[in-house]
Amino acid sequence: MSSQEKLTFESVTIRAVSIPMKRPIIAKVGTYQEWPFILIDVKTKEGVVGRSYLEPYLRNAIRYVGPAIEDMAEAFKGRQLAPLDMYRDVIGTLHLVGRQGVSVIAAAGLDMAIWDALAKAAGLPLAELLGGSVGKIRTYNTNGLWLLPLEKLAKEAEELVAEGNFSAIKIRLGRAKLADDLKALELVRGAIGSDIRLMCDFNQGQTLQEALWRCHALDDQGLYWFEEPVVFDNYAQSAQLASELRTPVSIGENIYGPRSFLDAVRANAADLYMPDLMRIGGVTGWMRAAAIAGAAGHPLSSHLYPEVSAHLLRASESADWLEWRDWGNPIIAEPFEVVDGHCVVPNRPGNGIEWDEAMVSKYSY
Repeated sequence: MSSQEKLTFESVTIRAVSIPMKRPIIAKVGTYQEWPFILIDVKTKEGVVGRSYLEPYLRNAIRYVGPAIEDMAEAFKGRQLAPLDMYRDVIGTLHLVGRQGVSVIAAAGLDMAIWDALAKAAGLPLAELLGGSVGKIRTYNTNGLWLLPLEKLAKEAEELVAEGNFSAIKIRLGRAKLADDLKALELVRGAIGSDIRLMCDFNQGQTLQEALWRCHALDDQGLYWFEEPVVFDNYAQSAQLASELRTPVSIGENIYGPRSFLDAVRANAADLYMPDLMRIGGVTGWMRAAAIAGAAGHPLSSHLYPEVSAHLLRASESADWLEWRDWGNPIIAEPFEVVDGHCVVPNRPGNGIEWDEAMVSKYSY
């Protein structure tokens, strides 16, 4: 359709799927054998359909996230698709119930689908609609190296590197004994060599005292970052760690909305940031947070949502790393490719997400 045509919001369709994981998650946040997704299709009067998904961690989240999305969508019926206006209106209605949790998650899912529809209508990849370009973004593999038995780590590290000729992978730390974390790093380094960058994630599993003791002990291990050593919203504690440690501290996946993102930056809570699309507020929330990170000089990486995040990093001033996970690939008609450690943003209209309906049916619940 012509890029000059306007789109009119007509309806939303929501479905839930749960996909078995090749490598189950074993982390401080829990153990997951399957990964749930909430699929969102925004239909317009003009026939364009915008698509997005949410990763709510909990299988039953559809019970409360779904109705929240439908309630918000009801207010959009008959309106011109204008994500900045819609985001403003939604956030304005949340002053009394709060701009965190389910409310922002629901708004983010709609926002992502609306941006996809607009990009499709314009005949442009999302990155280009936002003023960037398609191409490559450097990518690290997060598909494994959970809190596994030590004897399994070396082989899995080799597999992770080989999956896309990655130059960076991520390991989870925070075992009961510091010696086991050190051993884990020794085994992984022995398997992948010294040239592969290694990020680590504590999944908020440390008290401040534990984090100070453990991170100082690990500070000479050549890690690219310490991710979420302590509870994410204790910015003062995170700032203390960031100021004391040589290894950069990274947070961001649990920050809700650009206002809270600004609070974290003002508090010097981290050196590096990695927003999560469903919490930061979708495409609109991400671009506002990206502007803050860029102005403050903080490198910006992503958390989950590799397809949409890849487009957004291509349009973000301080883009650093894309986090790669393939857990949703079975339901994506044309999964994105990783070539020589770089995700390739495809030159096709929208965010690149179309459903493999046969697989959606297989994994629906």
